[in-house]
Amino acid sequence: MKRLLTLICIASAAIACNSDDILETRYLASDRHTALLYSYNSEADSLFVSDTLTRGAELTAIVNRTKKIEGLQYMAVKYGKERRYIPTANLVSNYRDVVKESKIYVRTPASIITDCNTSKIGGLAKKAEALEVIGYDTIDIRGAVYKYKVRQGSVEGYIFGKYTLFDKEEAKQNYKAEVYDAVHKAVKNPFGGGEAIGCDFYPSERVVFANNKMPEACYSLYLNISPKVIGNIESYIALAKQSKINTFVIDIKDNECPGYKAEAMKIYSPTNYARAGANKEAMYAKAVKRLHEEGFYVVGRITCFKDSYFVKDHPEVAITEKATGKPFKHNKAYWPSAYDRKVWQFNVELAKEAVRKFGFNEINFDYVRFPDRMTKVEQLIDYHNRYNESKVQAIQRFVQYACDEIHAVGAYVSIDVFGEAANPGYTTAYGQYWPAISNIADAICGMPYPDHFSNGYYGIKKPWNHPYEILKAWGERVQARQQVTPTPAVVRTWVQAYNVMRHVDRNGIAYNAENVEKEIRGLYDAGLTGGYTTWLSSSNIEKYKEQLGAFQIDYLKEWKEKNQL
Repeated sequence: MKRLLTLICIASAAIACNSDDILETRYLASDRHTALLYSYNSEADSLFVSDTLTRGAELTAIVNRTKKIEGLQYMAVKYGKERRYIPTANLVSNYRDVVKESKIYVRTPASIITDCNTSKIGGLAKKAEALEVIGYDTIDIRGAVYKYKVRQGSVEGYIFGKYTLFDKEEAKQNYKAEVYDAVHKAVKNPFGGGEAIGCDFYPSERVVFANNKMPEACYSLYLNISPKVIGNIESYIALAKQSKINTFVIDIKDNECPGYKAEAMKIYSPTNYARAGANKEAMYAKAVKRLHEEGFYVVGRITCFKDSYFVKDHPEVAITEKATGKPFKHNKAYWPSAYDRKVWQFNVELAKEAVRKFGFNEINFDYVRFPDRMTKVEQLIDYHNRYNESKVQAIQRFVQYACDEIHAVGAYVSIDVFGEAANPGYTTAYGQYWPAISNIADAICGMPYPDHFSNGYYGIKKPWNHPYEILKAWGERVQARQQVTPTPAVVRTWVQAYNVMRHVDRNGIAYNAENVEKEIRGLYDAGLTGGYTTWLSSSNIEKYKEQLGAFQIDYLKEWKEKNQL
């Protein structure tokens, strides 16, 4: 009997279109990513689910063939040589009407972008918050919306669909709470950086650009903006071609040291624009072009939340003294508050412009943090925390925003963090929590310079004189942080390429080829295989030539051979 019913259903579904059928193109609409198709059982005068289609699918509707089943109107559509039925409300004539949801719920706190052309942020959508849907931009092949246009109170703007869900209760939940919540709840907050559990640990969608491939291991030289450096690019190329160097990191903006006269500086920070090199744009264009011609991966470095010139232009975004209301000076510089979205926008727009103008493969953000060593003055200053975020939340959300915006123009994002951020058990005072950043960025770049560790750190006497041991010990702690991150970033580490600073130890070792090699081997022996970047602020080519032996080794190849991979 069951087989007979099936045959009857198939025969019914396979009825060819009649000559008097009225055919029109319609699009499958739904308030979810997909919608159901039904087959008709003539004996029972009922419909049963037979297929699922992605919304937005173009269909040929037979508009004069409808059925009303249990009070709901269905219209026939051609489905290959067969006929299916879809609720009439799910068939629309205008493709723009295929998205039917009127409300969505925030799964991951995210920025609401009020101007997509300039990355302007109009608000923060909080976890489990309901947002009214008033439009969208595009849908993908899965039927998922790329960006929703939403209304949040009086604010209208866009939020990425990947940060939203259709169910409020589901949106309230943390990702794999049974795996990750206990880990992050156990992290202490003794220095006021914020509770680790307040960050978001949903997996990030890792991007891969067809025409922009990040090397499996970046062996990188850092170049500052001096004309003697990037203006002498051929010498650095010649040096690199004698080695395994495959990447260059070039400054775009450092504190009180902007590179070329970027349009973003002209718009958002006239002081940075005025102080930038008048003729450097051509120099940048030539340098990046030549590096690409020779097959190098090129990274642009931008210092974010240490920017005295931006504070001069916008004192309202600064960290200020409560007593006077004036910008607070720390470490000989003024700091825009990392809570302020205006400074987020400036740095991201500067990055996007650099990618579009010069073709940088990646943007590296430094000083993605609040000022350090602030414990004694914390109560005397105002961070202007508009959204009542913790420091670790603000930093993670900046990274999320920066990645979304910069990925849209085809480049990757790396984030610099202090070496301390790898330590277990606590969040840092300046807002860098390794797992929260690593979960989002494409690459996370620790700065474990041996002469920055105190004597006896990790049980190592004068760690600056033991580059292998200190970097290996540090790397092992990084590996533990990576394991509590659902989608960990590539780890690409800054290594010390300058001699031990005299105020640390007058008898400290020189960082020659042998000792730079020891640093890198320490990282690889700890399993950190994403590569390295040299930190030598002068970018002195003679110093790099002294260290050439360290750069001639293919550490990844050796590591794979050693581990039989």
